[in-house]
Amino acid sequence: MVQDNYINYADSALSILPPVIAIGLAIITRKVLLSLGLGILTGIALLTDFSVAAIADETISRAIALVWQDGSWSSWNLYTIGFLLSMGALMAIISVSGGTAAFGNWARSKVRSGKDSQLMTLALGVIIFIDDYFNTLLVGNVARPVTDRYQISREKLAYCIDSTSAPVCVISPISTWGAYIMSLLASILVLHGIDSSTLAVFVQMIPLNFYAVFALAILLCVVLFDINIGPMAKAEMRAKKAELWDHAKGNPAGEDIGLPESEKGTVANLVVPLVMLILLVVFFMLQSGAAVLSQNGQSFSLIGALENAAGSQSMCFAGMITIAVNIIWLKVKGEPTSYLTQGIISGIKSMLPAVYILVLAWTIAGVISDLQTGKFLASLAQGNLSAAMIPMLVFLLSALTALATGTSYGTFAIMLPIAANLAGAMEPSLMMASMAAVLAGGVFGDHCSPISDTTILSSTGSACHHIDHVATQLPYALLAAIASIAGYLVLGFTGSLLFALATGSALLAVIFIVLNKRKYS
Repeated sequence: MVQDNYINYADSALSILPPVIAIGLAIITRKVLLSLGLGILTGIALLTDFSVAAIADETISRAIALVWQDGSWSSWNLYTIGFLLSMGALMAIISVSGGTAAFGNWARSKVRSGKDSQLMTLALGVIIFIDDYFNTLLVGNVARPVTDRYQISREKLAYCIDSTSAPVCVISPISTWGAYIMSLLASILVLHGIDSSTLAVFVQMIPLNFYAVFALAILLCVVLFDINIGPMAKAEMRAKKAELWDHAKGNPAGEDIGLPESEKGTVANLVVPLVMLILLVVFFMLQSGAAVLSQNGQSFSLIGALENAAGSQSMCFAGMITIAVNIIWLKVKGEPTSYLTQGIISGIKSMLPAVYILVLAWTIAGVISDLQTGKFLASLAQGNLSAAMIPMLVFLLSALTALATGTSYGTFAIMLPIAANLAGAMEPSLMMASMAAVLAGGVFGDHCSPISDTTILSSTGSACHHIDHVATQLPYALLAAIASIAGYLVLGFTGSLLFALATGSALLAVIFIVLNKRKYS
C-alpha cells in the first residue's frame, strides 16, 4: 500500500527508473545482488524525496517487513524461503542416498539421447502444472541428472523448465495461476454484464493466449530440431566439452559438489520422496483452500479450493514432512547419520544464493509497487487508439509492466481491468482477446525479467547461473513475442482466431526453416 508521505510517481516516467537500473545493471555487470540493491536504493530515494535519514529508516523498515509486518510474521515470504531451503535439503539427501545416481543409471537405459532427455523434461513440466514454484524446483532437480548425462547445458535445462512452468500454468484452470486469474475475472465479468462463468471465460481465453501457445511450440521445435540461437548455441557448445555451466563464474545456486553417495541407492530413493512430496503439496493446498471455503460458508469446489489455497505454506509443510520421513526411512536402511547431516547442510547452503536474490527481488517489487510503476505504464494504453490495435498494444504494455515489476500476478491485477474497459468501450468483440493479451504479455515480460521470481527459481532448479539463463532464454522469448504481436494484429483487424494463429505459426515456421538451414550450411 502506498503510504501518504511517499512522493506520488503514478504519472511520472521516473517511476520506471529503479527497474531500469536493476535490470540494466544486472545484464551489463552480471552482478544480480548489487544491481537489485542499487535499484532498491534508487526507488527508496525517490519515494522519500532523497532524505538521507528517511532513506535509512525506510530501508530498515522494508528489511524488517520481509519477516514481520503489521504485527505478524510475513508468512508467505517465510514459507516460500522454507520451501526453497527444504527442496535443497531434500535433493541433497536423495543424492547422498544414491537415488540421483540410480535414477540417472535407470534413465540411461530408457532415455537414449539428449533429445529424449529434453523431451522428458518437457513432459514433466506439462504434467506438474499445479504451481510454477513447485514446477521449476521439482522438474529441474528430477531432470538434471539425466540432462547432465547427455551433456545438455544447464542453460538449456533452465529454458525447458521456465517455458513449461508459467506458459503451462497460465493456460491451466486447475492451477494456482488459473484460480488467481479467474478470481480477477469474476469482478470484471460482473462489471461488464457478461453472463458467463469465470471458468468458461478462462477456457475461451486459452487459444487467445498467443505467447503461451507459441512459446510452447517454439520450445518443442528447439528440442526436436536442436536449434540453438545466440548465447544458447555457445552454452551448448561448451556443454559438449563437459562444462555444463560456466565454471569461471563459480558454482550456481542449487549445485551440490563433493557430496558422498551411497552405493546401495535405488530409483526408489528418488521416486518415493518426490511422489510423496507431490501428494502432500496437493493435499495441503486443497485442505487449506477447503478450510477457507468452509469458513466463508461456501461448498467445496476444486477451483475454489485452489483459489484460496495457502500455496507457500502447503509446499513448505510438504517439504519438511517429506524430509523427516525420508531421514527416518534412510536411517532404518542403515545410512550413516554423518552422510545425512552433511547432505542437509550442503543442500541448504546451495540454496542460499537463490534466497538472497529472491529476497531482494521481493523488496524491489514492493518499492516498484509504491512508486506505482504499473499504473504509469498502464496509463500509456489510455488515449487515442484504433480498436483493432488494442490486443497488440495491451500485450506490449503488459510485457513492459511484467518486465519492470518482475511479477505476472501484479501485471494481471493492473492490466486486466484496463484491457476489459478499453475493449468494452471501443470494440466489445475484442474483450476476450484483449484480456488474453494481458496474460500473454505478463508471461513474456516475466520470461525476460531478471527480477522475476519464476525466472530466479528456474535458474535455481536447474543449477544454472541466473543471468546466463536470462540471456539464453531471451532470443526464444522474443521469437514467441514477435509471433504473438503478428497474431494480435491479425486478430484485431480480421476478428479471426484461426487466421491469427496461422499467421503467427507461418511466421515462426519461416524463421525456423531459415535457422535450420543456417545450422547445416
